[in-house]
Amino acid sequence: MTEPFELKPAAKARSYGPLVIVLVLVLLAGLPIAAWLDMRALSDRLLARQSDDISRVINDMRNFYASDVVGRVLSRNVAVPTHNYKDVDGGIPIPATLSIELGKQISARNDAVQYRFVSDYPFAGRGSHTLDDFEMGAIKALRADPKTPQIKVTGDIFDRAIRLATPVFMGQACVNCHNKHPESPKKDWKVGDVRGIQEITIHQPIGDNIFAFKYLMAYFAAVGAVGVTFLGLQRKQTKQIRGVNQELTEANDFLATVSMKIAKYISPQIYKSIFSGQRDVQIATERKRLTIFFSDIKDFTATTERLQPEDLTALLNEYFTEMSAIALKHGATVDKFIGDAMLLFFGDPETKGAAEDARACLEMAVEMQTRLAELNNEWRRRGIEQPFRARMGINTGYCNVGNFGSEDRMDYTIIGAEANLAARLQTIAEPGGIVMSYETYALVREVVRAHPLDLITMKGISREVVPYAVDGLLQDLRQRKHVISEHATGIELFLDLDVIDPVAAARTRRLLENALAALNEKTRTAGAA
Repeated sequence: MTEPFELKPAAKARSYGPLVIVLVLVLLAGLPIAAWLDMRALSDRLLARQSDDISRVINDMRNFYASDVVGRVLSRNVAVPTHNYKDVDGGIPIPATLSIELGKQISARNDAVQYRFVSDYPFAGRGSHTLDDFEMGAIKALRADPKTPQIKVTGDIFDRAIRLATPVFMGQACVNCHNKHPESPKKDWKVGDVRGIQEITIHQPIGDNIFAFKYLMAYFAAVGAVGVTFLGLQRKQTKQIRGVNQELTEANDFLATVSMKIAKYISPQIYKSIFSGQRDVQIATERKRLTIFFSDIKDFTATTERLQPEDLTALLNEYFTEMSAIALKHGATVDKFIGDAMLLFFGDPETKGAAEDARACLEMAVEMQTRLAELNNEWRRRGIEQPFRARMGINTGYCNVGNFGSEDRMDYTIIGAEANLAARLQTIAEPGGIVMSYETYALVREVVRAHPLDLITMKGISREVVPYAVDGLLQDLRQRKHVISEHATGIELFLDLDVIDPVAAARTRRLLENALAALNEKTRTAGAA
């Protein structure tokens, strides 16, 4: 049986909730990280630039002091420049001492900025200073390459510090002083030598600068709140959608179950056309050329008297099940069961053309009679004394087909005299036989052997009807030895030796001899030409 049309369940959307959550969290975490990295890089650049600026200022100040202070004093002998200027009357600090003292002042007044002037050749009278690894490495590196300042960044993610070391070059005044001074540990200085380094250390607590981005942080907090709210709403919406989908699935399953039950009451073709939207459920009919089939069980009333109701019901249901399966196999539309009778038709809602529809109906009827004969054998073995014997009628003609009834209750069926004629034809058929009208016979004459019956008239049909009793399909009869059948261009031959009488046989013999002579003449003429 054709599978009933199912309502498609609502498509289950893939759950992107976890992915969205991860994405939002990454974005929320990434923005502060990016801002932090930008602030850290900015802080490092600012530290380096500040250190460089301070270093240049101190260099300029020291050079100015050396040339315009100490140099002028030496030229006029007004004051005594010395490293221990505090212990000498009229003493003034030499540039190196100025740098040292200036570093003490800067470091004492500012925790964020420290300045130191150090050398690995200090005067003997000065306090000792232990050089750390950075200072020793910087002095060595700057003596090798004075043009490249030495920089070291230390600290953690919350407190950064940068140390900048630049070279201190020996000027002429410095060379004269150091090479002659009794406390100088080195007496061979030259102009341009790197005596030591001036080191500037700047501390930059990054955590303190976070509050400089208060608007950005407020924005992040607002975005975070919005994101959390959005995730909460989305989760709630996802839960609602999941609930709706569950309800739709349950409703769809229920409708599918109901639709499969409904399919048992109507023809599969009609069921499919309705549920696929091809046909509207409204009162409407159209006139079509159909091939109508009607069957009835002979002496059904007498059979019911011999069987118990339960046995009769089982037997009738088995009969209808087998016949319906054959009908659907050949594409018939099952209209209705009327007691023990069946009304079927071909040509709506699907058709292959009038000739093919008629042929399918004839082949269906023949197969039904064959199957019923097999069922009778089985039923006899079960103890059924007189099984079913069906009479079948087939007619082809125009009928009104569609929905008939009221707005509240309608039935898909056919009406018209041609449908009634099919029912009348089955009444004159022999039990186990098939009778068809001439209109049907004209469409299937190439595939069937049939003989005409007496003319009949019927109310509602003005013409006389020529019934044809079906003897069998030609493809089945060809398998019999006494049947000669040939259909081709220019020839229509069917000869059944089992049923032909002597008079007809003599006449047929003469006709065949004349036909053979004509064929021989045609062959000689064609050969001579």
